[in-house]
Amino acid sequence: MITLRPVEATDVDEFFSHQLDPGANHMAAFGAKNPADRAVFDHHWQEILNDTRITVRTILSDGDVVGSILAYHHGEVPEISYWIDRPRWGQGIPPAAVGQFLGEVTARPLRARAVADNTSSIRILERWGFRHIGEEQGFSPARGAVVKELVLELS
Repeated sequence: MITLRPVEATDVDEFFSHQLDPGANHMAAFGAKNPADRAVFDHHWQEILNDTRITVRTILSDGDVVGSILAYHHGEVPEISYWIDRPRWGQGIPPAAVGQFLGEVTARPLRARAVADNTSSIRILERWGFRHIGEEQGFSPARGAVVKELVLELS
């Protein structure tokens, strides 16, 4: 069973271990320049948890911490982002988590971004009604290259 709950202090340790996976970083594309830098990671998460404009939840699968999902402001329009522990990919966790999160975060429009070759994430977002509205180019620290990122929006 997939559930969401507010982030607890010990969850951040799990999030750190999740983002150390090179394959997950490659797929996310826009993670930290150095995922192993715990001080930078902790600072980033402290900023997230202290910002009252950000809604952030821990994703649980049968009680185990398997990821995070959040909505933050990128300009005038809020955006969602999520991260799932790579060994849990392919288990239907993101679609369930996104659906639950959309029930809690009701602001519309709501945007999301995904690197163009992350077809799984794009399909999940489209399943919940997000539509492609644009593209951007950006440097991916994880890939060491400029990549195309799709911008999707839920009206």
